[in-house]
Amino acid sequence: MAKSLVFCTALAACLALATADWSQGTATFYGGPDGSDTMGGACGYGNLYDAGYGINNAALSQTLFNDGASCGQCYVIICDGSRPGGQYCKPGTAITVSATNLCPANYALPNGGWCGPGRPHFDMSQPAWENIGVYQAGVIPVLYQQVKCWRNGGVRFSFAGFNYFVLVNIQNLGGSGSVGAAWVKGDKTGWIQMSRNWGANWQALSDLVGQGLSFAVLSTGGQYIQFLNVVPAWWQFGMAFNTYQNFDY
Repeated sequence: MAKSLVFCTALAACLALATADWSQGTATFYGGPDGSDTMGGACGYGNLYDAGYGINNAALSQTLFNDGASCGQCYVIICDGSRPGGQYCKPGTAITVSATNLCPANYALPNGGWCGPGRPHFDMSQPAWENIGVYQAGVIPVLYQQVKCWRNGGVRFSFAGFNYFVLVNIQNLGGSGSVGAAWVKGDKTGWIQMSRNWGANWQALSDLVGQGLSFAVLSTGGQYIQFLNVVPAWWQFGMAFNTYQNFDY
């Protein structure tokens, strides 16, 4: 969509945005005034504060969610005052959210509702949504684009599973925000290719208990990083480990 978008914040600082990559969508909200009910979700992040995403999060329609491949990606969203419903926009505002959940289609409604097939839709945390829309509207037209994620700290690896089934939720990615491929290496193994199980959960069907672990991750932006010796041999299922490395793209 080629459209010139120039807007000012409440502090009168004008922002001119490059516009070639803007797309049209819609946005609703959920999770209550404090956003507490947005914790967890189809990416498997659990507590979104612990995982590095916080309250500025959104559930994506299946069109955007891409079977979990979009988990962790960042989107800047503005309300589109030029379309029907635009009277409920808060002019001159924008919000950047992280993808942490799936907004499923509701086939009790025509065409599956707002999150039905083919519809780019963001079901945002209420605090995030209220940055750009008036509460009474419930749904607003938006323009959005994927942007670089900026994270505090390094990538985080959170463990679940049992015995030979190791399930690792890979969290807090900067850059593109999402994982394209992952590998794990034990003290007694070579590099083992992992596969996406669901959301941001990657699995290895290997006996890795009792071994110190390293990971290698390829972001969807194409950056490859090895996280060497980041998990001690005494790790257990249910633990999570922070690192000091993160992605730029």
